[in-house]
Amino acid sequence: MMAGNGSEEHSDEDLMLSYQQGDAAAFEVLYERHKGGVFRYLLAKCYQQAIAEELFQDVWMKLIVARDRYEVRAKFTTYLYQLAHNHFVDYYRKTRTDVFQQKDCDEDVEQITAEAQKQADEQLDIQRQTETLAELIDNLPDEQREAFMLREEAGLTVAEIAEVTGVNAETAKSRLRYAVKKLRAGLKENG
Repeated sequence: MMAGNGSEEHSDEDLMLSYQQGDAAAFEVLYERHKGGVFRYLLAKCYQQAIAEELFQDVWMKLIVARDRYEVRAKFTTYLYQLAHNHFVDYYRKTRTDVFQQKDCDEDVEQITAEAQKQADEQLDIQRQTETLAELIDNLPDEQREAFMLREEAGLTVAEIAEVTGVNAETAKSRLRYAVKKLRAGLKENG
């Protein structure tokens, strides 16, 4: 792997360039850094665990296939989430099903409930707040939810969110602002 004391000190861009040169360990570091955020982003867009898993694998496969064409033009996270966004849009256009409108989260509720039972009493309060926030996020309009997830999960700037979603910066900023406003109001209302 790249020279240095640890992978933590290498930027995502440096790691991707190392992977481009054949350093598989650099790819492993990138994957570990971003797998959770990319998966949660896709799950928030499609609401279906199985579909999100399929899209998630496809995104990483696209990254592997495109590694020789990678150039540092923006942050790696912008590049990665743009791949995820574009792949989701392509998938949605091909399938044109209603699965993305269905919010079948029984599986998630059961998992959260099982985890909450294992936690100490103080964790129950945190869990309730988390569930409330997740529900509030799920109820945001698609564009606002996407902007919020890109900001919170990927740490993208407003300009990067605009680039990923194909809108101007003011529109991205507005979507993010409205999302935060609705989430704050919902949290306040739910105590």
